[in-house]
Amino acid sequence: MFPLKDDVPSTSFPLITVILIAVNVYIFQYEASLGLSGMEELFYTFGLIPARYSDYQNSLIEYFPFLSSMFLHGSWMHVIGNMWMLWLFGDNVEDRMGKEKFLLFYIICGLAAGFTHYFINPASAVPVVGASGAVAGIMGAYFLMFKHARVLTFVPPFFLFYFPAWIYLGIWIITQIWGGTASLFIFDNCSPIAFWAHIGGFLAGMVLYKFFLKKEEEFYWE
Repeated sequence: MFPLKDDVPSTSFPLITVILIAVNVYIFQYEASLGLSGMEELFYTFGLIPARYSDYQNSLIEYFPFLSSMFLHGSWMHVIGNMWMLWLFGDNVEDRMGKEKFLLFYIICGLAAGFTHYFINPASAVPVVGASGAVAGIMGAYFLMFKHARVLTFVPPFFLFYFPAWIYLGIWIITQIWGGTASLFIFDNCSPIAFWAHIGGFLAGMVLYKFFLKKEEEFYWE
């Protein structure tokens, strides 16, 4: 299922959402210019590799990949998919939080996603990259803030349906939990998708969003 649009209009221009999309696309263009070997080196330098932190003796700067990994992507499909979800759900969440709080919320959700992945896969030497965890946090906030919104969704091969947002996002997080569970107990943590980062980001968004709302929105949108 692929979401096309929602039916919640924004009341202000989603500046931070647009900037985040532009920054991620620009960085991926730079990545692509490096070639495969250059991208691999970049991922091993700035991607999140849990095994690096096994002894807890690292300096603070060595934890920078928890942040930098959020702005790296492995392919055009990877970055386009993440940025589309950010565009679809981010504008409304930014609307209710305000620009500065929304940016902080996005980064905190991304960090929560990274630490979730680390705690589930502490011995992994595979670099993890992508904005998925941070975007999942936006989706988690949207899940609770806009329960009655509707999402126009393309269902292959040629069906279009309006799903309530809580159903669409509920199905999405259930698939992540299913994939994460399978990666642990069936594929021995060998899945190329960081399902638990998605789950951690989504849950962080659900738990934390109230602390980032504009004062006038705190009660109206519950």
